Amino acid sequence: MLSSRIIPAVLLACALVAPLYAEEKIPLKKGETIVFLGDSITQGGVGPKGYVTVIKNTLAEKHKDLDIKVIGAGISGNKVPDLQRRLTKDVLDKKPTLVVIYIGINDVWHGEKDPKKGTSPENFEAGLTDIIGKIKEKGARVVLCTPSVIGEKKSNPLDSKLDEYSEISRKVAKKESVQLCDLRKAFVDHLAKANADDKDRGILTGDRVHLNEAGNKFVAQTILATIDP
Repeated sequence: MLSSRIIPAVLLACALVAPLYAEEKIPLKKGETIVFLGDSITQGGVGPKGYVTVIKNTLAEKHKDLDIKVIGAGISGNKVPDLQRRLTKDVLDKKPTLVVIYIGINDVWHGEKDPKKGTSPENFEAGLTDIIGKIKEKGARVVLCTPSVIGEKKSNPLDSKLDEYSEISRKVAKKESVQLCDLRKAFVDHLAKANADDKDRGILTGDRVHLNEAGNKFVAQTILATIDP
């Protein structure tokens, strides 16, 4: 029986990582092929301590009998249009049963530097809808992650844009009836408590965007709560 001190902590953790708009939580089954689709955050996620590797190792230990295959498909600098262009080769041809999409940082960040290099809100929404539709057509399930942070301070110049694009991701997840992993909310809520010194980096990221070891563990735990609650 859990102690009275442990129970609030457990409830807090569940509230932190609880996915929104989940149509149905389907248990992982034997022979799953999970593809993680994204940008450099996901590219780095396949490293020894990366979030994709943490998830792979956790699932292998927890579900030894299921023979789950985990594939990282992250490319540095990618935005939603880039995912659309490489979707067939890097995802659909691998015959996934589940695809986790973690995208949006470059769509926002590059657009701030040069609007022509970013992705407009309209194209971001249309692109996500297109990607999800093609994955679902092949019979695979989808988890859509919101973009997390560009800087860890309580107030950053791109926060409003990240909030806007995260809301688009939430809208698309709801419209397409796919599971949402709200990394934006999870990061903001965690940093509000853990970043008392209002640092710009070093809590969950090493350089304001890419995950440090703690960030990789945090993202892995948050996504795991969505795909394997």
